[in-house]
Amino acid sequence: MAVTQQEIENRLWDAADELRVAMPEAQYSSVIFPLMFWKYLSDTWEHNHQTFLKENEALGLSAEEAHEVEYSTYQTFKIPFIHPGTVAERRASWSSILATVTQPGLGQRVRASLQAIETANPDKFSRLFGSMAWASEEVLSGEVLAAVMQAMDRTPKMHEGNMSHDVLGGAYEYLLKRFSDGSGTRAGQFFTPREVVELLVEILEPKSFESVYDPTCGSGGMLIASASLLKAHGGRGYTLKLYGQEAVPDTAGVARMNLFMHNLTQFKVEVGDTLKDPRFTKSDGSVKQFDVILANPPYSLKWKPWSNDPRALGGIAPQSSADWAFVQHMIASMDPKKGRAGVVLPHGVLFRGQEASIRRRVVNDDLLEAVISLPPNLFYNTSIPTVILVFRAPGTKVPDRQDGVLFVDASKNFIKAKNRNIITDANVSDIVAACHLKMDAGDESADPTEANSLSSRFVPTTEIAANEYDLNIGRYIKQAAAEQEDLGTLIDAYNIARAERQKTEQRMNALLAAAGIEGFDE
Repeated sequence: MAVTQQEIENRLWDAADELRVAMPEAQYSSVIFPLMFWKYLSDTWEHNHQTFLKENEALGLSAEEAHEVEYSTYQTFKIPFIHPGTVAERRASWSSILATVTQPGLGQRVRASLQAIETANPDKFSRLFGSMAWASEEVLSGEVLAAVMQAMDRTPKMHEGNMSHDVLGGAYEYLLKRFSDGSGTRAGQFFTPREVVELLVEILEPKSFESVYDPTCGSGGMLIASASLLKAHGGRGYTLKLYGQEAVPDTAGVARMNLFMHNLTQFKVEVGDTLKDPRFTKSDGSVKQFDVILANPPYSLKWKPWSNDPRALGGIAPQSSADWAFVQHMIASMDPKKGRAGVVLPHGVLFRGQEASIRRRVVNDDLLEAVISLPPNLFYNTSIPTVILVFRAPGTKVPDRQDGVLFVDASKNFIKAKNRNIITDANVSDIVAACHLKMDAGDESADPTEANSLSSRFVPTTEIAANEYDLNIGRYIKQAAAEQEDLGTLIDAYNIARAERQKTEQRMNALLAAAGIEGFDE
C-alpha cells in the first residue's frame, strides 16, 4: 500500500513534537533532520540488503564474495559497525540502535553511528550530520531522545520500495516550512518561501545539463527547485550540476540531506564564508563560473570589506552592508557566454548612497536586466518589502533588453495568509510574463482592471543615469510613485534627522558632564 504524503508528514511532526519539553522549536531541525536522514539511509540499506539475500541465497557465496556482490550491485553506500571486535559491536543502523533505547548512553551510540556512516562514506556523507551537539546528554536527555526515535520509528519505511522520492522530499520540505512558520528568525534564516524560489527559478530558466550555483544556499531549496521546475517543464532535472556554499556547517548538512532526499546526487555543498573564502574556484584562484546563479543572502550583513579583490566591480560595498558584495560575487560567477543571475535583496540596494558607484558600473556595463519589486511580509524572518535583481553576462541580453533595465512593480500581487503574505501560482505566472513581455523604451504596461495588477516599464540607461543611478522603482513607474512616497527620499531624510539628533545629544552630554552630571542616558 502506497504511503501518503499526509501520513508521513503527520508521523514526522509527532516525532518533532516530542522535543517540546527539551528545546525551543527553532532548534528542532538540528535533531530531526539528522535522525530522519539516518532512518532513510538505514531503511534503504536494509531493503537493498534483503533484496540481495533473497536473490542470491542459493549461490552459496563466501563472506568475501557476498560483500563484493552486494556492494557492487545492490548498495550505493555503507552502514558499518560501531565498536567492532568488542561486546558492544553492532551495526550503525537505525533499527540496531533503536533496540537499545532503554539502555544508558543512547546519545553516545547515536553519535557514534552517525560518525561511523560519515567515515565509511567520505565521498558522499563527509560532515553530513553537522556538529551533533544535540546528542549530548546535557543538551538532550536519553529519555527524550528515545521518545523522539520511537515516535519517528512509527513513520513508514523510507525506501524506494515503499515511498517515492517525491513523497520523501516533500516531507522534508514540509518540516522545513513547519519549523520556519513556528519558530521565526533562526529557522527562517535558511528557508526562503517556495513561491519566491519558484519565481526566481522561472525567471532564470535553467536548462538540462547546465550548472546552477547558490552562494548562500541555506537548506538547498533553490537548487532543488531548479531541478524540480526543469522536470515540470519537460526537461531532465537530474542532469543539472548543482553547487552551493553555506557558512553554517549544520545548515550545510541540512542542504546535503535535502538534496539526497530529492534523489539529486550531482551536487557539491561546501562550508565557508562566500565573500571571504569562496570554495568554488579555478586553478588561477578566480571564482568558478556557472550558467545560473541564484541566492537569497542575509540582508544588510556587516562584513569585512575586501581590500583588493577582482570581484569588486565598480567599488567596494560598505562595511555596514554586504548586499552589493554578494551581487558582485554573483556577477563574477556568471558564465561569460550564457550566465544569468537572480538575487533577492531589500529595497535599500536600489538607492543607498554608499553603493551608487557600484550601481553606476553595473548599469553602464548593461549587466542589470530587471528590477522586480515584491510584496512586503513574504518572509519568515522579516516583514520588509524586497526586490529581485536579475543580471545577464556582458553582451548576452536579448536585443529589446539592451541598454536599459526592465522595472516590474509586483508589490500588490499577493494574498494575505495567517502569518505572512503569499504569492500565488497565478501571481508567479503574471510576473514571469511581465519579465518576458517585449516593450519599447519608455513604455509602461499595466492592467487597471486587475485588483492586483502589476506595472512594468523598460527604462533606458540614459534616464537612469539622469537620476544618478537611483533604481528606486517609484522613480520609473507611475503607479508605484502614486501609491507611495519616494522611499529613497524618506530614508535620506530620516538619516539626516538621526545624524542631527546624535550631534545634539553629544553636545548635551558634553555640557552635562562639564557640569558634573554623569550617567545621563536619555
